[in-house]
Amino acid sequence: MLDNMPRGTICIEDLEIGMKRDLTKQITDEDIEKFAEISTDHNPVHLDEDYAKDSMFHGRIAHGMLVAGLISAVIGEQLPGHGTIYLGQTLKFMAPVRPGDIVHAEVEVLEIDHKKRRVRLATVAKVGDQVVLKGEANVLAPSRKFD
Repeated sequence: MLDNMPRGTICIEDLEIGMKRDLTKQITDEDIEKFAEISTDHNPVHLDEDYAKDSMFHGRIAHGMLVAGLISAVIGEQLPGHGTIYLGQTLKFMAPVRPGDIVHAEVEVLEIDHKKRRVRLATVAKVGDQVVLKGEANVLAPSRKFD
């Protein structure tokens, strides 16, 4: 995994509209197999090439929630980071991610409610220039006042 920033915490007092953080990860067969085991989602479109080549995707694809997990990693590790609590996430899956694809996940601060410690974030994942996932997350950000 290649991050543009070190892991840690950005407290709500230090967040600014437009702040961005990201990571890049190649999705491997092993990632897909491990996710299938952990999630118990053994849909053959993810695991069986013979089955998947006859699907609408014409080959195996990664689990959508595996890709969404990269967004969670940016939020939980970088922006806002450690101590962040997820309140909600919308996801729109735009295109499949295949084994071997390099996914770039990015989070951007859209809105900050200092009084409630809530932050609204734009979330996007791309393979090259192709958006594969987009949405918004609402989180409770850590604060120096309470943590």
